Amino acid sequence: MFEAVMADIRVPRNGPGRPRSRPDAVLADRAYSSRAIRAHLRRRSIRTVIPQPSDQVGHRLRRGRAGGRPPAFDAEVYKQHNAVERCTNRLKQWRGLTLRTDKLAIAYQAALHVAAILTWTRS
Repeated sequence: MFEAVMADIRVPRNGPGRPRSRPDAVLADRAYSSRAIRAHLRRRSIRTVIPQPSDQVGHRLRRGRAGGRPPAFDAEVYKQHNAVERCTNRLKQWRGLTLRTDKLAIAYQAALHVAAILTWTRS
């Protein structure tokens, strides 16, 4: 599903022009540290800011030189991940989004838009 989500991303430009489909970087938590996701982002020349889980670090270190070097990780940029998590948690306060009661994806997406609009108007 990661590749499908990345295909739908559009980053608006400051001036005129169509939105970019390739972000500068992807901030994600440890769950997205798989080899397939990192390879997909590397193919698209997207910088990854994903910490490695301790088990992956242990596997790499156990292999010695054959384990390769650790993937790059910028701790200062990763601190911005907190803002995304806070926004997600604020949207999850809307019960319909948390329980995922909608059967159709388009209905869930509409609920997400309504929750975002309500959150934005309250602030």
